Amino acid sequence: MAEPQSQVSALTGPGPGPFELPSHWATQDMTPCEVQSGGSEPGKALLDSFLTERGREYTRQMSRPESGAQACSRLSPHLAYGTLSLRAVLQRLRATEAPDSVWARSYRSLDKRLHWHCHFIQKLESEPRMEFEALHRDFLDLHSEPADDEVIERWIEGQTGWPFVDACMRALKATGWINFRMRAMLVALSSYHLWQPWQTPAHRLAQRFVDYEPGIHYSQFQMQSGTTGINVNRMYNPIKQSRDQDPDGRFIRQWVPELAGYSDDWIHEPWRAPQALQRRMGAQVGKHYVAPIADPVQAARDAKARLTAFIHSRDLKPEAQRILKQHASQMRQTRPKYAKSGPSTQQTLDF
Repeated sequence: MAEPQSQVSALTGPGPGPFELPSHWATQDMTPCEVQSGGSEPGKALLDSFLTERGREYTRQMSRPESGAQACSRLSPHLAYGTLSLRAVLQRLRATEAPDSVWARSYRSLDKRLHWHCHFIQKLESEPRMEFEALHRDFLDLHSEPADDEVIERWIEGQTGWPFVDACMRALKATGWINFRMRAMLVALSSYHLWQPWQTPAHRLAQRFVDYEPGIHYSQFQMQSGTTGINVNRMYNPIKQSRDQDPDGRFIRQWVPELAGYSDDWIHEPWRAPQALQRRMGAQVGKHYVAPIADPVQAARDAKARLTAFIHSRDLKPEAQRILKQHASQMRQTRPKYAKSGPSTQQTLDF
């Protein structure tokens, strides 16, 4: 991999050394990864490069893992470890004049996410049991069976046989970071399609994220796992996400070399390719791609049926009202507009 040449290209390289994690996270599950450099000066350089170079297409490029790696601010490790303060970032952001409406939209979007950052951390401080138990108490027994270690291992190591999912997991293992939409997809797939209790996957991903922040991590994990009782249940279709976010298969080919020779026709669903092609491709790279862990369409149907039956068998409203009263956002639209353009509507964290 080429040496970094500038603030912007530095995000694609390993930097001068690995980001050092606290000792209690340095378990055998951890693997060396090409993470961002620590320290306040690299953090300030990242912020400046976002505000002046990288961030212009932030709202348009954040959803794709390839473009998001550059377009997102990448400040989350610095905020998590305290090498940058959230107040300093916000003051610097608000002191920056947006050159045009596109930049203004990006600045507003980052501004909103800084506020959501604090909102989600406050959730865990208000109800710390959510690290271990479903926030909505009626969901405590949603998954009655224990976690399947083999299924979770295939998921965390990028061996599900779903190319885009595996590419995201392998990229995360190598770099310590993946964009928000992909994080949400990975979590939702573990809870719905694979029907695993969320606690073990939450711990395994916490060991992967270089920007691990407990308040955000567990709040978002429960939102994407459908255990808050107040958020929309989002069952991401891994094939649709693959075609939408990586239409030409570049990201898949980068991180799943077993599929490097597949054409765009088969890269998203290689199990549908003719057997002769699968054998030929496997022989070329010296390794056959793993078979799908499940049919993603049928797995989603099964999960929806299970979840629907569970919800209809209970009166979830009283507990949902408690959660809304204690945890619902009180945020008001009082922050700077930066420029004259429409307000951002997305309310998810994507640093």
